[in-house]
Amino acid sequence: MPRLKQGLVVAGLIIALDQLSKYAITHTFMLGDYLTVTPFFDLVLAHNTGAAFSLFADQAGWQRAFFISTALIASAIIIYLLRRESGSVLFKLALSLILGGALGNLIDRILNGYVVDFLSFHIQQHYWPAFNVADSAITIGALLLVWDSLKKPRKP
Repeated sequence: MPRLKQGLVVAGLIIALDQLSKYAITHTFMLGDYLTVTPFFDLVLAHNTGAAFSLFADQAGWQRAFFISTALIASAIIIYLLRRESGSVLFKLALSLILGGALGNLIDRILNGYVVDFLSFHIQQHYWPAFNVADSAITIGALLLVWDSLKKPRKP
């Protein structure tokens, strides 16, 4: 059970950082406003009805219920996995990051019908879709899961 508590603390921190950063950006910027921070990074207020990095954002609206359901199911599975005593510390950290990110974006979808994105990276005029702290946590968590799986000894 201690790993579950630790995992929930990590997830809670991600949710707090995500929601605080979204609060700050939505109370500072109007939709579409941007601020150039570096030659390759801008802050921008965007609303994303799709998945991470705006995947499916151009769809008719089915995606809201789908992504809410997916986040709830994934969160339940992750909590189940965190409760188990098996799994490395890295595995549990990865799951906790994914859980926090999923719940951070879930809050937006339930309250707003969209996810607030604001981090925008680009190379000259070639822009990566805007994203947020929750998306970053999910991506880092997924990469840590891959790393953890590569570290495990292979069975003959």
